[in-house]
Amino acid sequence: MKNLKTNIFAFCACIMLTGFANAQAKKTVDTGYVLEGQIAGLEDGTNITLVPGATHSSEKAIAATKLKEGKFSFTGKLSEPRFFYIAFGDNKGFIPIMVENSKIKVTAAAEKPKEEGGRINFKDEKITGSKANDYFVKQTAFKEELNNDYAAYHVGIDKLSDIVGKARKENNKKIMDSVFNLEQWKKFEADEKAFFTKVEKLTTDVVIKHKTNWWGPFFMMTQFSYLTPDQKPLYEQFSDAAKKSYYGQLVDKEINPKSLVGTSVANFKLNDKDGNPKNVKDIVSGKKYILIDFWASWCGPCRKEIPNLKNAYAAYAEKGFEVVSISIDQDQKAWLKALGQENMQWPNLYDDDKVSKAFNVKTIPATYLVDSKGVIISDNLRGEALDAKLKELLKS
Repeated sequence: MKNLKTNIFAFCACIMLTGFANAQAKKTVDTGYVLEGQIAGLEDGTNITLVPGATHSSEKAIAATKLKEGKFSFTGKLSEPRFFYIAFGDNKGFIPIMVENSKIKVTAAAEKPKEEGGRINFKDEKITGSKANDYFVKQTAFKEELNNDYAAYHVGIDKLSDIVGKARKENNKKIMDSVFNLEQWKKFEADEKAFFTKVEKLTTDVVIKHKTNWWGPFFMMTQFSYLTPDQKPLYEQFSDAAKKSYYGQLVDKEINPKSLVGTSVANFKLNDKDGNPKNVKDIVSGKKYILIDFWASWCGPCRKEIPNLKNAYAAYAEKGFEVVSISIDQDQKAWLKALGQENMQWPNLYDDDKVSKAFNVKTIPATYLVDSKGVIISDNLRGEALDAKLKELLKS
C-alpha cells in the first residue's frame, strides 16, 4: 500500500493564523480574480491551462489559453481561495498557486527539457497579489526542514537499501536478516521512525489549527496523498462551516466512500503488454467469477500478494475463476519488467487512469470480485479470505 514515505516531497501545506483564516472565510469579494503571467523561455503558442489541485483526482482544466509574447491571463470568480496548478505545454511543467479574488501576477523563467518527453522546470518564480498564496509559501518553509531531515538519515544507506530490495524480490530471507541485524540498519530504522513521528505531528497540528474553517479540510487534502475512514476522527473535529466548504466536501466523500458491492461493472478496454487493446467483456466471457486486481510494480504488498493469486488461480481456474490484473504504474517499462519477473498466467492490462478512477481506487492492492453478470459481490479479498470465498462459491 502506498505510504507516507513515497509522498514526503509532495507536502505543500501552510499554517494560517486563526484570525486571518476566519477573516478569509467570511470575507465577501464582489470582484473576481485576474491572473496574469509573464514567462521567459517558452515559445509563443505554448498551451497553458489552469488545473484544480488538492483533489486527489485527475482534474480537467477550468480554463485554457496560449502564451503570446511571453504573457498569458486567466479571469474568473471563486467563493473561497482555491489551489491550482498553472500547467504548461500539455502538462509538461507546473507552477502551483493559491488563487483568490484579486489581481494576481506570476513571473518565472522556464528551462525547457533537453530530452524529448522531459519536464519544463521553472526558476525565479514570483507570485504577487494573492494573500493566501503569500501565506501558503511562507508556511511551507517547514518542508525544507523535513527534506533536510530525510536526506540526513539516508546518508550512506543506499547500498544497503539496494541489497534489501533485491533480497525481497528474490525472497532471500537470509540476506535480509543479515542486513537487518547490522547496527547501521537498526539506526536507520530508528531515525526513520522518529522522522515519520515528526511528520505526523506537523501534519495533524496543521489540520487541527484550522478546524473551524475551510483551511482545515484543505490541509487534509494537501497533507495526505489519500484519505481513508481511519481519518474520520480528524474530520469530525471540523466545524459545520468547514465540513460544508469545497474542500470539506471532498474530504467527506473520500473518508466515507460508497461501497461498490452490488453495483455493475461497465465494460472497458485497456492495452495488454504488447500494446493490443483488450475488451474485458471478451476476456471474462464464460467465466463464473472474476477478480479485478489493481496493483503496481513498486507496491510491495501487491507483489507479496501475487503468490496468493497464483495459488487461487491454480486451484479454481478450471472451475470458472479468472483474474484480470490492472497496473496503475506510471512507468510502463517498470510494469513490463515486473511482468517478466512475476510470470502471472492470467490477463494483465495497463490502466489508462480512467478505469482505476471509475473503481475509486485510492490505495493498492485493491481487488473486486465480480460474478458472471458483471456485479461486484465482494472487495478487498486477499490471501486466505480470497481462498475461503472462492471455496464457498465454487464448492461444487
